[in-house]
Amino acid sequence: MTRVSNAATTPTNTTVHTAQPDDGRLSVQHLTITGGPQRHRRLLVQDVSFQVESGQTLGIVGESGSGKSLTARALVGLLPKGLHASGSVSYGGLEIIGRGERDLRSIRGARVSLLLQDPFTILNPLLTVGTALLESMRVDGYRTQSDARADIGRRLAEVGLAADVAERYPFQLSGGMRQRVALACALARDPSLLIADEPTTALDVTTQAEVLRLLAGIQRDRGMSLIFITHDLRVAFEVCDRIQVMYAGSVVEQAPARQLAAQPAHPYSLGLLLTEPPVDRYVEKLAAIPGAVPRADDVGDKCGFADRCEWKQSPCVSSRPPLAAINASHTSACVRIDHIRGELTGRLSARHTTATSPRPIMEGSAPVAVITDVHKSFRSSRFFGRNREAVALDGVNFAVGEGESVGLVGETGSGKTTIARLITGLTRPDSGTVEIEGADQTDGSRRRARHLHRLVQMVFQDPYASLNPALSVGSTLREALAVRGKVDDATEQVTALLAEVGLPASYADIRPVALSGGERQRIAIARAIAVQPKLLICDEPVAALDVSAQAHVLELLRTIRRHSNISMLFITHDLAVVRQMTERVVVLYRGQIVEVGLTAEVLDNPQHEYTRGLVAAIPGSEAWSIRSSGASVTS
Repeated sequence: MTRVSNAATTPTNTTVHTAQPDDGRLSVQHLTITGGPQRHRRLLVQDVSFQVESGQTLGIVGESGSGKSLTARALVGLLPKGLHASGSVSYGGLEIIGRGERDLRSIRGARVSLLLQDPFTILNPLLTVGTALLESMRVDGYRTQSDARADIGRRLAEVGLAADVAERYPFQLSGGMRQRVALACALARDPSLLIADEPTTALDVTTQAEVLRLLAGIQRDRGMSLIFITHDLRVAFEVCDRIQVMYAGSVVEQAPARQLAAQPAHPYSLGLLLTEPPVDRYVEKLAAIPGAVPRADDVGDKCGFADRCEWKQSPCVSSRPPLAAINASHTSACVRIDHIRGELTGRLSARHTTATSPRPIMEGSAPVAVITDVHKSFRSSRFFGRNREAVALDGVNFAVGEGESVGLVGETGSGKTTIARLITGLTRPDSGTVEIEGADQTDGSRRRARHLHRLVQMVFQDPYASLNPALSVGSTLREALAVRGKVDDATEQVTALLAEVGLPASYADIRPVALSGGERQRIAIARAIAVQPKLLICDEPVAALDVSAQAHVLELLRTIRRHSNISMLFITHDLAVVRQMTERVVVLYRGQIVEVGLTAEVLDNPQHEYTRGLVAAIPGSEAWSIRSSGASVTS
């Protein structure tokens, strides 16, 4: 419902406001966040200090558990219940720490706004886009409904959406459109500082590029400051002026983006750079940082990274290293940086000489899965009450050979997940055939479905939702072993499965809630391979993981392939992952295959216009730069 003011003197709100030059800067001094009972408080974020100048973009990077999101929430007074912030957070001279909730409500949205990660959950599914925007906009109301509609239309136009999107509900929008609406809501009260927490993680590569260019253009037009939180270093280097690296609740390095990319001054920053899979070449072994991020409370009196650092010496663990100046614009919390900086730079340079060729495809290998002339449509009446038939697949043909890994790439809505559902028997084609090991699996019989479960298994994107939280890891794996048939010693088999995915036998007694995202995904992989399938479908298996956990999981999947000769269908929007994990790639666009070939040939010399657009949308590519014209990306 449109909110209209009864007061005749209420000003008409029909313009998109810009941040004012005198809005000041954000100054964070000695921010510390603790949680738990008063007598036994746990340290979560320790002594974080930084500044964001007016119009500047600061990137905050680090693995899960580093304290990035908690820091962001503290800046707008939105810490979860039970957590306490101390220190100082001042924006334009206005102190936020310690301010009451009533005052904070007048600051949030109007001066500082927070854009969260998941476009599928941050919008109320019961509200139209227009109503959601209206609730987020200025509280002084409008003289008439036409004034309100005009302002909504302008807000949508600013994020590249048509005015009629205001009448739609979130479920009627793509992921990219939802994120644009979420951005419009975050900007609705014209803040001068926007905090974007992983705003493009769930988006495909071209949609990500569109949203990032859009965000950069809006920031430039409004003169707005931006804090950009991400685990994708390639995006951070393209988007941000400065980068702040966080680890175990502390800042370990701050530097201009280009300087950090070329000359990291902390071993952890180097580790993050090395774990990024290269998109321009294949490497024999993917780098990963050993171990996991510790709790800030456990490393508050020493270098938090010491236990994972190969350059560690006694000064690193005798006291907590301060954040000290390397030069006028670069700081590092490494007490040994003067001695090891040359090694860090050399290690970074050496990664460009580690290119190898992927293993050759076996000629004449028998196909495990063959998809022939498959058509699939879905009928829907959800768009404004009108029946609509959406074509998901339109004459798709390809095969996966024995021991082969095939990449399946394309934007959201291209048909990738529909193909996965067809192969796993979760849906049936309207026409065409899906053969697994020479047998048509689309007859729908229960016997065939049970047999298919042994032949095909799937690893899903979200490691937090793919495991039953009520079952221990051991129970989950024993259930999977039962699908395979009777085993002599289930406990021994569970131990062997855990060892195969690099986890100790003690994990059998743990429930998923106690595991990190990377550990949960390892368990999901163990569950899938327990059945000893012929084909493993990996549907965005590392999209929700930070770079180090991603490298661990990808290297694990490579190892499994080498040892078992299992075939893989690898669905992903990350072309760097495609380069490292597949021999052939199939490119889908609106339900049709537009290009197929050897991975290296397709990525290095794409022939179809759509494929060229995907390659150009890779962060860091020659054609991808949000700092240039600010024009939107078109696919």
